[in-house]
Amino acid sequence: MLSAGRTTLIALTALAPVSWGTTYAVTTEFLPPDRPLFTGLARALPAGLLLIALARVLPRGAWWWKAAVLGALNIGVFFPLLFLSAYRLPGGMAAVVGSVGPLFVVGLSALLLGQRPTTRAVLTGVVAAFGVSLVVLKAAGGLDALGALAALASAASMSTGTVLTKRWGRPEGVGPLALTGWQLTAGGLLIAPVALLVEGAPPALDRAAVGGYLYLALANTAVAYWLWFRGIGRLSATQVTFLGPLSPLTAAVVGWAALGETLTPVQLAGMALAFGATVAGQRAPRAKTGTGLVPFSSPSKNGRKDSMDLTGPGLRR
Repeated sequence: MLSAGRTTLIALTALAPVSWGTTYAVTTEFLPPDRPLFTGLARALPAGLLLIALARVLPRGAWWWKAAVLGALNIGVFFPLLFLSAYRLPGGMAAVVGSVGPLFVVGLSALLLGQRPTTRAVLTGVVAAFGVSLVVLKAAGGLDALGALAALASAASMSTGTVLTKRWGRPEGVGPLALTGWQLTAGGLLIAPVALLVEGAPPALDRAAVGGYLYLALANTAVAYWLWFRGIGRLSATQVTFLGPLSPLTAAVVGWAALGETLTPVQLAGMALAFGATVAGQRAPRAKTGTGLVPFSSPSKNGRKDSMDLTGPGLRR
């Protein structure tokens, strides 16, 4: 059974993929069309600079390159690949391909965190991906090879960033607010020149677009990623990423409630499967602590973890 404190932590972390599930509706209804890179830049860079200003802490030593690597994997590489796959793949295929993220994390956790993969974790990841496919996959044209490769690469990028975030922890005295700000800023700076070269100057913005970008930068990115990285620090990497299917599920619900889309019985069955897999992914063995929460620790001087959870099961997102 999950303790009350652990249940609250999981629920707060789950708010991140739930928020990300609203991105499609906000983008299509309020933002300029065909500007995915600018949208990724507008989400990441202002949010990152705001969090750094609030935390008032900059990286030191090795954390300059570690923050750059994590920012590239979780933001700077992930965002463009995700948008590229969404533009090139039919229907919800990008979400289906991306939903294999939990399986990537299972393998990477074994390699980098020493967490032995379990049959239960693998089966849960397969069920989650199958449930998502029932929700978002629609009949459409042939599969675009570049789009499918981009979707797989985006899932692999985010999964690697999640596991490395868990492995490296945080510098002593640095909270998740600063760590999130570092990554968002690094990722935004990586996207900026690409956006300028590919899409040119920023588009003209009306009031609706300004409101949409503010929502994406603040709630959808600054707050959501802070909750996400906070969760990575206290839960196993697999538990956190098994919350990822909540994003396409939320997108389907928002489409039904706000955009007039319909939900078929097959989609409802898929939602039940994916949600059940998400819940099952949280019921993992945990380290024995007084609070029931896996403690977060900073790396020791030799670069290894002192009390990081390495005993969890062996997963944008």
